[in-house]
Amino acid sequence: MPYQSPAADLRFLMDHVVGFGQVAQTDRFEEATSDTCDAILTEAAKLSDEILTPLQRPGDLHPAVLENGVVRTSPGFADGFKAIAEGGWIGMSADPEFGGMGLPLTLTTAVNDMMAGACLSLQLNPLMCQGQIEALEHHASDTIKDTYLPKLISGEWTGTMNLTEPQAGSDVGALRSKAEPNGDGSYAISGQKIYISWGDNDFTENVCHLVLARLPDGAPGTKGISLFMVPKFIPNEDGTLGARNSLRVVSLEHKMGLHGSPTAVMEYENATGWLVGPEHGGMAAMFTMMNNARLGVATQGIGVAEAAYQHALAYAMDRKQGKAGGTGTIAEHADVRRMLAAMKADTFAARAIAMANAVAIDMTTATGDAAWKARAALLTPISKAFGTDVGIEVAETGIQTHGGMGFIEETGAAQYLRDVRVTAIYEGTNGIQAMDLVARKMMDGGDAAFALFDEIEAVAEDAKSKLPELVEPVWQACETLRETTEWLVAQDMQDRFAGAVPYLRAFARVLGGYYHLLAALQGDAGRTRLAAFYIKRLLPEHVALLAHAREGADELMAITLDDLVA
Repeated sequence: MPYQSPAADLRFLMDHVVGFGQVAQTDRFEEATSDTCDAILTEAAKLSDEILTPLQRPGDLHPAVLENGVVRTSPGFADGFKAIAEGGWIGMSADPEFGGMGLPLTLTTAVNDMMAGACLSLQLNPLMCQGQIEALEHHASDTIKDTYLPKLISGEWTGTMNLTEPQAGSDVGALRSKAEPNGDGSYAISGQKIYISWGDNDFTENVCHLVLARLPDGAPGTKGISLFMVPKFIPNEDGTLGARNSLRVVSLEHKMGLHGSPTAVMEYENATGWLVGPEHGGMAAMFTMMNNARLGVATQGIGVAEAAYQHALAYAMDRKQGKAGGTGTIAEHADVRRMLAAMKADTFAARAIAMANAVAIDMTTATGDAAWKARAALLTPISKAFGTDVGIEVAETGIQTHGGMGFIEETGAAQYLRDVRVTAIYEGTNGIQAMDLVARKMMDGGDAAFALFDEIEAVAEDAKSKLPELVEPVWQACETLRETTEWLVAQDMQDRFAGAVPYLRAFARVLGGYYHLLAALQGDAGRTRLAAFYIKRLLPEHVALLAHAREGADELMAITLDDLVA
């Protein structure tokens, strides 16, 4: 069974679970009518299923290569990207002033979900472009906006993000790249960057790099970092392309997955660049792009989970092995049924969290309401960490569902795991996401979290008479999470950090239970059965996770390095 985009599931979430109706009712997004949403989801599904899905295996088997300084992309990727660009999918949420559609991020998130499930290696390119577009919209000068945004939105040019250096990974403040003023408003950028997704390609006119570097008077650490636009080809005043800039792809990384996506080591040697945002304000500008990317990466994990599930389901419904009733296939065995149900239930939970996050961002954009802004900020690290963890876990379970055939590359089951594994690492590791949740996102004393808990418990109270066997576990789990959050905000940072990962996972488990409950309340028998599986079998994990979270740091840090070596 080839990949089929989950357009119907995404529309169900928008209509019945994550409250997209609120977005469509705002003046800002009044054009996001029901008919518009249907048309977009239908066309994006067609693009994903018919054009992008056939590129999945070729991208893995015929990776991007660097030949004589030129990046050669995988077979069919040029045509695939052309279809994405010409369909306007890159600039769905971009400013109409520069050629974007101005549509809600929720719709963009749904489209990215389908495209990631179809071919993650290629989808990573427009995702990087979308992040760069948002960063420029918020922080760039009018001149840079006028020059770059129309080209990025149209897909004539593509964009990258250059943070990491060999000695500066998560500790971005340790970077050594330098920027020297040229005296004409431009800067000479020098340094090496690694892990640059889609650092170059052979199908667009220009590649636009956003590069973090330090000015001569920049303070040590992150406070002294500035952000620069450094294009492969320097645009002339009329927008045409001029001289080749002094930057190059040194090599392409040899990765365990995402072979169709060229991940470059970039070298800048007095390359010409222009400041984006204020001097020494690079991190604020880059975080605009990274926060966009974190939701996007969550969606990548979810898209791969969907594809891996469909792949495993098709195999399980065809493979006959052992004694089983019904169809006689392995899908009739209880343990295989358990794996398939867990894959589907977790994918739904992660997708609902990400879509709810997108709705909160859209409501922030449309209303400026501080409560929506806090909700969006709270959900971002949960979306990123849980969405990518689910992608990895579902892909791994997909291999297990295949049995021995899952370990054979020809089945394609292993590719999903190899491709998705990096999503828990880039755009801030999932451990960093958890630390962000318990620290920065709890600087309000937990108010945003408590507001969400109030919402969950209010819905549960109203639904007691409808599905009591599902409502009560969700209410109780939310109350346990509330109690742990009250404990958490009273602790010092080391104690918070020691239990941050299990706390985030428990938070996601409870949110998943809530969104499954909302789905079940719509009265569909299949969704009710799936919700019961999640709430009764997966949600109880929150108890152990929160117990872990509340242990604090003392015993953990008492384990010495000698203990670990022994």
